[in-house]
Amino acid sequence: MKNTLRSLLVIAAGLLVLSTSDLFAADAPQTALSLPPSKDNPRNSEGDFVTLKDGRILFIYTHFTGGGSDDAAAFLASRISSDGGRTWTPKDQLVMENNAGENIMSVSLLRLQDGRIALFYLRKNSISDCRPAIHFSTDEGQSWSAPTEVIGEKEIGYYVVNNDRLVQLADGRLIFPTSQHNSPSLKKFNGFGTVRCYISDDKAQTWHRGKDSQDGTRADGKQTLLQEPGLVELKGGRLMMWARTNGGSQFVCYSRDRGETWSEFEPSILKSPVSPASIERLPKTKDLVVAWNDHSNIPKELRGKRTPLTIAISSDEGKSWRQVKTIFDNPTGWYCYTAIEFVDDSILLGHCAGDRAKGNGLALTQITRVPIKWLYADEK
Repeated sequence: MKNTLRSLLVIAAGLLVLSTSDLFAADAPQTALSLPPSKDNPRNSEGDFVTLKDGRILFIYTHFTGGGSDDAAAFLASRISSDGGRTWTPKDQLVMENNAGENIMSVSLLRLQDGRIALFYLRKNSISDCRPAIHFSTDEGQSWSAPTEVIGEKEIGYYVVNNDRLVQLADGRLIFPTSQHNSPSLKKFNGFGTVRCYISDDKAQTWHRGKDSQDGTRADGKQTLLQEPGLVELKGGRLMMWARTNGGSQFVCYSRDRGETWSEFEPSILKSPVSPASIERLPKTKDLVVAWNDHSNIPKELRGKRTPLTIAISSDEGKSWRQVKTIFDNPTGWYCYTAIEFVDDSILLGHCAGDRAKGNGLALTQITRVPIKWLYADEK
């Protein structure tokens, strides 16, 4: 009898440990989908999400076929989740064939205020011609309109626009930031880049270039890299733009006229390698959330590396950040190009998560589901 009772107690204790472990796992970030490279598909990267009207989530990303480099042949593919991003369809669905000289990549998906879905991406033709195109869907991504060029033939150049960068302001204005690195007149790729915004006030029928541009030249004549900018609308109508730099942090600037003119870029408190950040606003708490590589206390051997993947929140419009939490910290991991989507009680991150020790760090894209209560947990 004693042995039987002891056995029952051991079993009960084991079940208690298991259930506690499962509960902890459910409250922590989870990898929901991993898209590793293969022989015929050497890279998957730079995607974005949109929530469909029936509650499903569509994720579109770049499926490379011609190699792992940024100019290798590629098309747009998709996966769908029907359970809030916990699980995803097992096979790629073709969304858009390659319609450029080299590839199409860096997807932004945006639900517009008129109900349409915008599909925005880069058409890369050559080292001097990389410009965005936009399509629209009125049937929840089942079909797409013909592509429209956003930057016309008179402004041909190599423009970098990251994934998840197209923004619609509260007043309906569409805007995206870009860094231009080449043009036929330059005849040479310039890594420093010139940052500017393109704007539409007629539902993306026409676009104009904002009044300001910045190339990172300081008063002393020296130049700071300005690459892969993003922007977010702040409370009160101001806009904040950030860019990756070689200055040890994300640099930021501000606009008070809906993106036409900007203050000078200045260093922020977001310590960072030369790697992009992503910032959006949480719908319920109205805090800003940022995903980036936090290098505020990085060991010497990891300086310049795109690790760890970190997330934090701000209640003062990006002046300060709290609840700084590490999601992944593999020393040879390569975490970047993060898309953000809010689904019920969670944040979905679509990001590169390759391993430099195994090859190209940009080769693998991953979807990570982050419970919002985990992000705010233990806050004093």
